[in-house]
Amino acid sequence: MRVAITGATGVVGGAVARHLLDAGHEVVAVARDPTRLPKDLKPWRGDILDEAGLGQAFAGAEVVFHVAGLNQMCGASSEELHQANVVGTANVARSSASAGVRRLVYTSSASSIGEEEGTIATEDSPHRGYFLSDYERSKFDGELAAFSAPPDLEVVAVLPSSVQGPGRSTGSARLIIDLVNGRLPAVVDTRLSLVDIDDCARGHLLAAGRGRPGRRYLLSGVTLPIRQAAAFLERALGRKLRLRVVPGWVASAGAATVEFASRAVGRRPRICRAMARTLRHGHAYDGSRATRELGLDYIDPEVMLGRMVDWYRKEGLIR
Repeated sequence: MRVAITGATGVVGGAVARHLLDAGHEVVAVARDPTRLPKDLKPWRGDILDEAGLGQAFAGAEVVFHVAGLNQMCGASSEELHQANVVGTANVARSSASAGVRRLVYTSSASSIGEEEGTIATEDSPHRGYFLSDYERSKFDGELAAFSAPPDLEVVAVLPSSVQGPGRSTGSARLIIDLVNGRLPAVVDTRLSLVDIDDCARGHLLAAGRGRPGRRYLLSGVTLPIRQAAAFLERALGRKLRLRVVPGWVASAGAATVEFASRAVGRRPRICRAMARTLRHGHAYDGSRATRELGLDYIDPEVMLGRMVDWYRKEGLIR
C-alpha cells in the first residue's frame, strides 16, 4: 500500500516510518530537508505550511500519517506552536482530503486530554478548562483542526503519553538522563505515564488498519509514581540514584529562576515554569482502549526502561 508521512525526520515519525517499511508499504516522506530522512523512504521536499505542495505529495496515497509538529515546552513561542501544530495540521487534513486520501492518522498528544489533577485520564475524560502550557493548548487545538477535516476523510487520532526508548534523548528524556547522571538537583512527587517508542509506532499502524473514524486512542503503557520509576531505573542501571524529592512550589521557583536567567543571556532554558506546572500536575493515562480496539499489547515496563538505559549506554549518554 502507498502511504505518506510527515515528520519522519523526528524520533516518533522515524519509528513509524521504519515500521511501515518493515510491513512492506511504499512510504512517501514529506520533509523540509529530505537528506535527513531514513533510507528506503521516497523523499518529497515539502513543508506542512505549504498546503498546495502537500496535495501533490499525498497524491496516490491511501493513508497519511501526520506526525510532524513542534514538541517544545520551554523554547518555542505560542505563535510558533500554533503555526506548526494547528495551522500545519489543518493544511495536512485539507490536502489529504483534496488528494483523495482515504484515512488520516493524526499524532496528537495525551496532554490534549486536559484531565483534572489526580484523576486517571481516558479518551473521554472532561477537560479541566485551562492549559498547563502553550504546547498543550496547541495540541488540543491541533486535534480539533484534524477532526474538522472534510467528511469524506476518515480521521483517527493517536495520543501518545511520554514517548521513551531508543532514539529519544530530548524533552522529557533529557530529564531522565540528567537524573541518571546525577545532574538533576531535585524532582517533585508526581506520576509519569510512559509509552515505549516501538509500542507507539505500532499503535499508529494499528490505528490505520483498525481504528474507528473520529476516534481517539491513548497510547500509554504504564503509569509510575516517581519513586517507583526511579526504582526501575536503579535496577536497570545496577546502582542507586540520588533522588531528592521537593515540594512543588520549590520546583516552580527553581524553574522560574532557570527560565529567566536563560532568557536573559539568550539561551533556551532546560526547564521552565510550564514544564514545572506539568510535572507538578502529573499524569496518569489509561491506554487500554488501544489494547481492546486496536490489539496493541504494551511491552513490560521494566523491559522498556531496560531497553532505554541500554541505548543511553550505547550512545554514551550515561556517565
